[in-house]
Amino acid sequence: MSLGTLPATTREIQLASRPVGRPADENFRLAESPLPGLRDGQILVRNLYISVDPYMRGRMNDAKSYSAPFALDKALDGGAVGEVIASRSPEHREGDVVVHGLGWREYAVVDGGAAKPARTDLAPASAFLGALGMTGLTAYAGLLKVAEFKTGDAVFVSGAAGAVGSLVGQIAKAMGASRVIGSAGSPAKVARLLELGFDAAFDYHDGPVREQLEKAAGPAGIDVYFDNVGGEHLEAALAALNVGGRVAMCGAIAQYNSTEPTPAPRNLMLAIGKQLTLRGFLVGGQQQHAAEFAATMAGWLADGTVQYDETIVDGLENAPQAFMDLLDGANTGKMLVRLQSGL
Repeated sequence: MSLGTLPATTREIQLASRPVGRPADENFRLAESPLPGLRDGQILVRNLYISVDPYMRGRMNDAKSYSAPFALDKALDGGAVGEVIASRSPEHREGDVVVHGLGWREYAVVDGGAAKPARTDLAPASAFLGALGMTGLTAYAGLLKVAEFKTGDAVFVSGAAGAVGSLVGQIAKAMGASRVIGSAGSPAKVARLLELGFDAAFDYHDGPVREQLEKAAGPAGIDVYFDNVGGEHLEAALAALNVGGRVAMCGAIAQYNSTEPTPAPRNLMLAIGKQLTLRGFLVGGQQQHAAEFAATMAGWLADGTVQYDETIVDGLENAPQAFMDLLDGANTGKMLVRLQSGL
């Protein structure tokens, strides 16, 4: 693309105000901003898909956390995959497809070193925001490295029909789990988990999580809990875990919109007698496993061992609603916003 035809501006979603409780339309603004000129080492990317993720809710608060808060009246950011349309970087050529961190906008000027190639010969571009991207690494490292899964373990996954949870269950089956149990928020999601190979699944709306988990696990209990939800689910898992059980604490989506402090599990003392391990983790701290993950997951996708679902919303202007729907559990698999058709 010639310099004369390159876009000079981009549409983007800005944070207009900080949400209190559940985010609302007025917290977001669709705006147009000028694009800076390319400097040496930079690329201009036309985004194809952007990712909306639960962790972004925390960044909308003006509070100290593991990731800096979003700035008011500035574009939000997050995972994106797009096509390089201009390059002053020796690492990337025009036409390359790359993954980077400047989502929530149609075009992005990205430092070449901050963009990673997306092997679209292995999978569609969108997969590099999901099963072959941060989502997949979260599931893989969280289960195998953080929870130290062993062949024969019984595994329980909450939020199991989501982007991470659905992969955790399939990875556990591929690695020889004795039983994989998932919880989800609708009958359709429960049915999907069974299609994906989960041994048992239940709708957490159908009754107390503890009772449903005990029924699904049986007297054998569980050895590993992959926690995407927190709250009642974590309390139920602590009751069902066997001696020496492990918990990978990935997320607590049930609490992200809370305006008051949420109570801890009332049975946390069980961790002492059962000699449990509860480990919180961030995917950013698991990058040393990225190459191993990428090679393994590519093989699983190629031979059908692992499948992935996507919920796709079209149009940048609909990104805020997609994010709000994600927090309400409206997605099956990875929630993505598609900006351009194609790859």
